Amino acid sequence: MGSGNFFSVVLKNIDVLAGPVITLAYPLYASIKAIETKSRADDQQWLTYWVIYSLITLFELTFTKLLEWFPIWPYAKLIAICWLVLPYFNGATYVYEHFIRPFYKDPQIKIWYVPRKKDIFSKPDDILTAAEKYIEENGPEAFERLISRADREARARRTNYAVFDDDYGY
Repeated sequence: MGSGNFFSVVLKNIDVLAGPVITLAYPLYASIKAIETKSRADDQQWLTYWVIYSLITLFELTFTKLLEWFPIWPYAKLIAICWLVLPYFNGATYVYEHFIRPFYKDPQIKIWYVPRKKDIFSKPDDILTAAEKYIEENGPEAFERLISRADREARARRTNYAVFDDDYGY
């Protein structure tokens, strides 16, 4: 009577009991083991697993209230994680190669805008380049006014006096 009760509790909470072992403990052990080997395949498998696990965790954190309505979610997640983790299936590599990598290599939607230089031998973006660009757009007189105003403001900060802009039309 008592052992039947115990097994029913274990079966009802298998996701809580096995989840941390399958999702964290074994992958952590396998990742450390992969770092110590020279094989690139196991490194890719476990690095890919951690990327996918992070995506699943972000999904869960974002849609927690919605997932509470699906009592099967913890079990579905456990089965999916088993598929990702077990070396027999190589699920993490499959998901990466068929879903994540194509999206990353040829994104349909540009999420981040990173300006790219047209010529790798062009001038670096530094203060001199910015000054040259400002002179090109506004002329040398505007640049001299900018420098003199910055100089006046710096002197005023040292002496604690107010600075008035000479260029301002009253």
